[in-house]
Amino acid sequence: MIDKLQLWLPLDARDQAAVLALPHVVRTLRAQEYLVREDDRPTNSCLLLSGFAVRHKIAGNGGRQIFSIHMKGDVVDLHNSILRRADHNVETLTEVEVALIPADAIRKIAADYPQVGQAMWYETLVDAAIFREWTLNLGRRDARARAAHLICEFGVRLAVAGLGEKRDFELPMTQEQLADALALTSIHVNRMLKIFGQEGLIERTKRAIRILDFDQLARIGDFDVRYLHLDRGSDLLG
Repeated sequence: MIDKLQLWLPLDARDQAAVLALPHVVRTLRAQEYLVREDDRPTNSCLLLSGFAVRHKIAGNGGRQIFSIHMKGDVVDLHNSILRRADHNVETLTEVEVALIPADAIRKIAADYPQVGQAMWYETLVDAAIFREWTLNLGRRDARARAAHLICEFGVRLAVAGLGEKRDFELPMTQEQLADALALTSIHVNRMLKIFGQEGLIERTKRAIRILDFDQLARIGDFDVRYLHLDRGSDLLG
């Protein structure tokens, strides 16, 4: 959590000690378990210590839309420490280890340690920037661009989180889950990935992806890293 918050703002020794002293309970959950369900009144914020989770909502017709992917270091429901009622779901993609931090403790540290509070505020603003980019991706980019954009984003965020290389990583999502993130069918997703392989842009083995031409894939996906606001993490990207 300290590493993630310091992507946004520097934390001094006192700030870091306060973060490390946050009360918490560590739990392990299997894939496809819910951390948060829509309409819950969460009493904790969940810090991902390992694994991957997604934020999503279910439409009246039963269709699922995934809005974001979360990984180690993300406080995936920081919003609910303020909003108090969940308006979306957070579900695990893989087995995860989470630290459950009482929402009262989140509010208290934000008030008592202003730099920590501002860093957490920054975190929620970057989440909002990602949501805007995903809205643009779904609303105005074609299927080819959507898929390319998601692959580029995931590679960059994994690299910054220290979980892989931006050009060589494992995508922890099935084609059905990718389809829910891209508002496509799983057949269409599979077709896009095959085309990228045929064009020499990526190599794929099961869920492992190697990006052979990141710059070209980024051009196809209209991917501009600035919306991730990673100025302090840019040295990690290579």
